[in-house]
Amino acid sequence: MSGARSIGRLLAVLRHERARMAAGVGLAVMAGLAGAGLMAVSGWFIAAMALAGAAGAAMNYYTPAALIRLFAIVRSGGRYGERLATHDATLRGLTELRTWLLRRIIPLAPARLSAVRSATLFARLRADVDALEQWYLAVLVPGAVALAGVCVASSALVWLLPLALLAVIPGLLAVALLIPYGVNAAARADARAAARAQEEVRTLCVDAVRGHAELLMWGQIARQAGALARADAVWVAHRRRLARREAFAAALPGFVAQASVAGVIVCAYAADAQRLAPALLVMLVLLVLSAYELIAPVPEAMVQGRAAHDAAGRVFALADQPPAVTEPAQSAGMTQPPAIRFAGVRLRYAKDAPWALDGVELAILPGERVAIVGPSGAGKTSLIGALQKFYPLGEGSIEFGGQPLAALRGDDVRRQIAVIAQRPMILNRSLRDNLLLAAPQATTQERARAVQASQLEAFVAGLPQGYETVLGEGGARVSGGEARRISIARALLQDAPVLVLDEPTEGLDTRTAQDLLAALETAASGRTVILITHRLAGLARLVDEVVTMESGRVTGRLAVAAYVRRGRCV
Repeated sequence: MSGARSIGRLLAVLRHERARMAAGVGLAVMAGLAGAGLMAVSGWFIAAMALAGAAGAAMNYYTPAALIRLFAIVRSGGRYGERLATHDATLRGLTELRTWLLRRIIPLAPARLSAVRSATLFARLRADVDALEQWYLAVLVPGAVALAGVCVASSALVWLLPLALLAVIPGLLAVALLIPYGVNAAARADARAAARAQEEVRTLCVDAVRGHAELLMWGQIARQAGALARADAVWVAHRRRLARREAFAAALPGFVAQASVAGVIVCAYAADAQRLAPALLVMLVLLVLSAYELIAPVPEAMVQGRAAHDAAGRVFALADQPPAVTEPAQSAGMTQPPAIRFAGVRLRYAKDAPWALDGVELAILPGERVAIVGPSGAGKTSLIGALQKFYPLGEGSIEFGGQPLAALRGDDVRRQIAVIAQRPMILNRSLRDNLLLAAPQATTQERARAVQASQLEAFVAGLPQGYETVLGEGGARVSGGEARRISIARALLQDAPVLVLDEPTEGLDTRTAQDLLAALETAASGRTVILITHRLAGLARLVDEVVTMESGRVTGRLAVAAYVRRGRCV
């Protein structure tokens, strides 16, 4: 994606902040030009006063003194206003960018995002979005100020000393364009390599934090630390080379500015030493120095611009991916209670992957309670993923509520299905917020009934702040059984006609599992139930029939009593 197109898309995303951004740019230009004017007029005033005093001549100092005060006030007020406006626009823009990106990538989950590492997603949402927003604060604002400074300095030279343009314009162009472009071209490979190395460092850090227990258990801490140290060394090496080039680019403008000043003085005397008053020459020299001061941030701005362009490529490449499941423009209405029918369904997660579902034929009528049993990899979870429109079908079709699943929007389907997962997602929010995920409009009475039915009353009573207690990252402050009960309460609040239980007692001790069964029976009352498990055991009382699966195929269906008599309920 070209730089202009990336910037165009960025501005389109930030359309609600463009007025604030323009105000910030205007204030920055005003402050920059006021600073240049303050320096030039002050230099002229001091030189003119000195010459007048030496000659014993009178001089009107009221007008230049007023101009100096005006420039000082405008510079101070403009600088304050510019900081306020640009940072306000930046922070608002960050919010808008992250919200926009989140809205774009949520429909990609889980099918498109399953192959993307979590550290990479985090980098897109944080580091790359920050780099995109820096385009405004570190590229657009200094670029506009530099352009205004060059225009003002050039205009003053054309008016007072046109010959000096031959000394100043090449230097300004070199500092504003040639030096940054050369440094950027030389640093491009290192910048991209540094970005890749940084992502690798981030991934290794995330893996180390998430897998610290396994690393400790298997004695692999030193190995992980070594891999992290090597990746970090690569990153540091690239960053060091980039820093050297940036330091070189930052030092060059000072030498070029001094050469330009010398050129202005030479041009002044070459043109006509008597034509230009000495005080005006001082003013021109200081104005040229001010122009170089205004364009001094341009090399760094171009480096930031390259980083923003690369970040834009990564962010827009992720955001532009089409969802794996195509949604209809308008969802068809379900004409009957949600009966479920799989007809020749085949599904796989990649083109070269084996079939996770291979010709599944299955019908579940409203109110039926069915257990889907099979070993790991049999296709049980894939069956539920296909039913919730998380993954596209390779072949076959699914009907839900008398309509083809393809004619229904995914959100409409998922509102009819409550899932109690093996590992419920507990957000780092209060218990109230976690419960209301399923039904944001639920009343206090409805929430209390759900808590009572899911046997959470004692848990809530023991919390230090009741419903306002924050449950910690990933539910760190709740046990496995409590997390399952919170998930049951959510299902009750959602009040969906179809209930999916995914290994509801897996990993729990016997007593906790037995306590949880009573809450599960309450949640299953009056609903179609699909129980996913690799062993039925004590869950048999929740269902009436058992469907067996193996290698992505349905291999049998029989009443739960017959399944138990065969001795397979272990």
